[in-house]
Amino acid sequence: MSRKVNKIVYKPVGLLLGIAAGSLAGLVFKQVWKVAAGDDDAPNATDEDRGWGEILAAAAIQGVIFSVVKAAVDRGGAVGVRRLTGSWPD
Repeated sequence: MSRKVNKIVYKPVGLLLGIAAGSLAGLVFKQVWKVAAGDDDAPNATDEDRGWGEILAAAAIQGVIFSVVKAAVDRGGAVGVRRLTGSWPD
């Protein structure tokens, strides 16, 4: 399969993997926040009753989890495409 066709074919796969990664990361973050803060709901940046430290800690934890899950899913998808097509998606 040519690189151009491979890239076109991978675009919708990458999009679906990105959506799945976001959903998975959201679920993981909720569980991590429950354990870390003992609270079912993570704070929003505009929560008046929450302090700066708690809001920034939640944002940092969420960012790390989303980045790691997205990278793992993207890498896994690329490896899967290479196994199926014989070439690495660009």
